[in-house]
Amino acid sequence: MAIELETERLRLRKFRESDWDPYAAMCADPQVMRYLGTGVTIGRDEAWRSLAVFLGHWQLKGYGMWALEAKQTGEFVGRAGFLHPPDWPGFELGWVLARPHWGRGYAIEAAREALRFAFEELDRDRVISLIRPANERSIRVAERLGSKLAGEVELRGSKALVYEALPPR
Repeated sequence: MAIELETERLRLRKFRESDWDPYAAMCADPQVMRYLGTGVTIGRDEAWRSLAVFLGHWQLKGYGMWALEAKQTGEFVGRAGFLHPPDWPGFELGWVLARPHWGRGYAIEAAREALRFAFEELDRDRVISLIRPANERSIRVAERLGSKLAGEVELRGSKALVYEALPPR
C-alpha cells in the first residue's frame, strides 16, 4: 500500500522487518533522539512498535513515514514522511536521520520530495513541521523547504515550533 518515491540519492520506501536493527540503533542514539518525542532514547521493543505505527498509519490514512535508503548502497539512512494522528496539530512532515548520515543533505532531499508529494499527489493545502526550538538543524531544513514559522504548540510536555509550508503558487 505504501507508495515508493525516489530522489537522486534516496529511495523513500515502506519499512521492512530488516530495517528494525538499524532503526533501533538510530533510536538508541541520544544525539538523534534529543529533540524527538520526550527527548529520550527508546529501546528495541519500542522501536518495533514505532515501525508498526508507521506501517499502520499507511493502512489507516493512505500516507505515512517512509524508510530512507541510500540508492547506491542500500543502507538505511533514516525516516521521513507524514504523521497526522488524532488530536495532532496538523498534517505533519517530519524527518530523522541516523547520525552517520548527518551533514550530507539527505534530510532536505527526502523532505523536499515528500513535500512535493503532499502538494501534488495528496492535494494538501498546508503541511506543518513540529520542531523543538533548540533543533537548529531541523529549523534550517524547514526554512530551506520554504516553510515559515507560524506559531508554537505544547507537544508532549514541551514547546514545539510550528513551521508551515504552503503549496507553490
